[in-house]
Amino acid sequence: MFDSRHPSLSNRGGIWGLCILLLYTSPLSCFANFSQAKELIYKIKEGLPRGTFIGAIGVDLHLDFTVEPPFLFTLPQKKVSGQYVNLNNTTGELYTSATEIDRETLCADTSEGQGCVLSLDVFLLPQQYFQLIKVKILIEDVNDNRPKFPVDEICMSVPENAPVNARYAVEQSAVDPDLARHGVQTYWLVNDFGVFTLDVEENDGGELTPFLIVTEALDRETQAEYVTDIIAEDGGTPPLLGAATLKIVITDVNDNCPQFSESHINVTLHGNTSKGAHLARLHAFDPDLGANAQISYAYSERVPRDTRGLFHLDRITGVIKLAAKIDAVTSTFYKLTVLANGPGCIPAVATVTVHIIRVVTGPPAVIPRYIAPEKDGVVTLKESEPAFSPIAFFTVKNIDMNQRVDCHLEGAGPFRLGPYQQFKNEYLLETTEPLDYEKIQEYELIVVAKNTPGVVIKTLLKVQVLDENDNAPVFQQSLVEISVEENNPPNTFLTQLQASDQDSEGRGEVIYLLGGDSPGIFAVDRVTGVLTVTTSLDREDKETYRFIVRAVDQGTPRRESIATVVVTVQDRNDNSPRFINKDFTFFVPENFPGYGEIGVLSVTDADAGENGWVALSILNGTDIFMIDTGRGALRAKTSLDREQQGTYQLWIEAVDGGEPALSCVTMVTVLLLDVNDNPPIVLFPQSNQSYMLVLPNTLPGTSITEVYAVDKDTGMNAVIAYSIIKRKGGEPGSFAIDPETGNITLKRELSNRGLYSLLVKVSDHGQPEPLYSTVMVNFFVNETVSNESYIQSLLTREADIEIEERPWYIGQMTEGPERYELFPCQPVLIVLSVACLGLFFSVVTLTSYICCKRFKKHRKKQSEVEMPLKMKNDSMQVMNRKLRQISNI
Repeated sequence: MFDSRHPSLSNRGGIWGLCILLLYTSPLSCFANFSQAKELIYKIKEGLPRGTFIGAIGVDLHLDFTVEPPFLFTLPQKKVSGQYVNLNNTTGELYTSATEIDRETLCADTSEGQGCVLSLDVFLLPQQYFQLIKVKILIEDVNDNRPKFPVDEICMSVPENAPVNARYAVEQSAVDPDLARHGVQTYWLVNDFGVFTLDVEENDGGELTPFLIVTEALDRETQAEYVTDIIAEDGGTPPLLGAATLKIVITDVNDNCPQFSESHINVTLHGNTSKGAHLARLHAFDPDLGANAQISYAYSERVPRDTRGLFHLDRITGVIKLAAKIDAVTSTFYKLTVLANGPGCIPAVATVTVHIIRVVTGPPAVIPRYIAPEKDGVVTLKESEPAFSPIAFFTVKNIDMNQRVDCHLEGAGPFRLGPYQQFKNEYLLETTEPLDYEKIQEYELIVVAKNTPGVVIKTLLKVQVLDENDNAPVFQQSLVEISVEENNPPNTFLTQLQASDQDSEGRGEVIYLLGGDSPGIFAVDRVTGVLTVTTSLDREDKETYRFIVRAVDQGTPRRESIATVVVTVQDRNDNSPRFINKDFTFFVPENFPGYGEIGVLSVTDADAGENGWVALSILNGTDIFMIDTGRGALRAKTSLDREQQGTYQLWIEAVDGGEPALSCVTMVTVLLLDVNDNPPIVLFPQSNQSYMLVLPNTLPGTSITEVYAVDKDTGMNAVIAYSIIKRKGGEPGSFAIDPETGNITLKRELSNRGLYSLLVKVSDHGQPEPLYSTVMVNFFVNETVSNESYIQSLLTREADIEIEERPWYIGQMTEGPERYELFPCQPVLIVLSVACLGLFFSVVTLTSYICCKRFKKHRKKQSEVEMPLKMKNDSMQVMNRKLRQISNI
């Protein structure tokens, strides 16, 4: 089984393959054939018997074995071939050799995350077929090791005042060379004595540490020591166990224990570091004083003896020094667990990880290959280039296979130098963020190649940033607020706009323009930014102007920014107060109580502030009237009597608070209103003897005529309501009258010809008691009027009128024959009928004259007798309609 796309192994395989090829080929052939190198990956378990098939290289590479001369597979590492694997030279098949592969022995220094890999280089011969084949064999772990404690007896000290749930680490934890689930998975106690239990914690490195937890209170005087067995169990199937004796000694107290300032320290050490070199200093502190604060440092029991001998730890100072020469070939890192001990305290734990850097000999050579434009070692980059833009490749050459070169970048700036993909010793210099010419125009970088013997090669590189128009002008103020007095002279200076552009040359030159929303009365100088107003301003016309100004640079493409200008026009006292009406008229009922509010005079001043404050005063009549200076409420000091005087005319002055003060005067007319002492007057029909011709085929719903009346009173006293209180002729409900307009409508078909009479009541809404009048409305139902004397005889004939409906105002009218007798004076009515025929044209002319004169008088003066409110808007149309109806009759 193989996998040619394993990323991490493929990367390392390519590097080792290049090193091996350098041994057998010249530099030219190495670079020529490197692209043809192949890599195969196989997986096997450790401990397989001899002759176990691993994989077929020729088959996996899809080689044609029919070629001549035939293929030949060879292993240059004879020691590895004889010890672990056998290779069939003709087929390329790999098998395990006589020695079983033990993963723990083969990869003793490899961490768990790296895995165990057996790397082979296989040459494909003869020369015309030559290929370097990288073979990696992954050795998978099996559960063939049981956990083992470093000592047979583990001794722990627990203070007798340890609280319940206190935790104590068992430092001598078990070790299992197996990996993952085959390693140590859990711990448990054979006997917990009812006062202890075990818990297991895993650190960041994946190591499990058992913790002894106190579950009950301890008493040293009752029992000073507990001895049991601690068991470590791995995760194999079946699991393997390891045991050690756990001796728990109960001691007395110390309430503060040492603590490390750093619990984990990383140390990098070169393989040729001399003996006695200072590696690190651990520092622990104890808040206690005196003997209780004494701290001693010691290695944990889990640190092997040979490692302790390699790194010397000072018990007092905590300094770690190199005590012997390091073998950088066999070891790559060491892990040191250091304890800080205090009297009667649980040791604090710190971890020191020592990374070994192998020593490399021979000076490296750095060869640059530029991607960006370059001249004489100076690279130019536009500031518009995006982040991670490549600048140059650097190839490190002249490296021995046992050497390791550190290639890094020195110098400040947004640059990084890192290995390029899977190519060994190839480094790419690139930006890490966009460059900004306005901040830094030039960078000096040094590419440093250093091998482990300390040979340093430096390559100087300058990067110049080319400016582009990437900055828009910036106003010093995004909001410019200006105040100017109204009535200013034309071309008044307002302010000077200021904007700056960080770009260089023409890209940083700024001109000023007005925005599209700017009124035409403002102007700005394109070069200086001086803002002026070309005309005189009037605050009362407009108080605030808000518009946009633009700052535009001369780069390509052009960039711009905007600012908002707010011009506030300050007030001057150039407007006098004004009353909302040219004059005022107030209607007040007589006997209106003293100091009651007659009316309010509203006055305005277009100016603002004190210039707009207005005070009112009465110029005449102050002995009777008074006015609120601020609110404008007019009041009478005493009760007014209409019989003594019905109209008062006052002159009111309004003065503002400006300097100098301005004023205006208005006339106020106070009219006293009378009580409801006038009943409605019926203007149409003009008499009870008049009538109207109605055709028999008139349809129900047709408006026939209208009763029209007026009331000399005003207000609600003049609001009139109409109702039919009696009728003669026809069926009940044949006619209906609109209570508001007096319009009479036919409700049923007229089956009989002849005279129909309706007694209509016209009542006002006066208080405390309404007044009313009555009128007789007559209809003659026929096609024509052929015998007018007959109709007059019907009008004079006595007859009862049946009640049509109740009066609209119940209880305000006394029922009785003397009040509602239709024809009490029959002879008089006959004479009046004859006189009406003779005076018909005289009546029409007189009525028209009276109505027109009333209408004109109502428009010019506010008479004591007003038309109803419903007549105010369409009085002329109603009057004309009445005249036409009178003419028809």
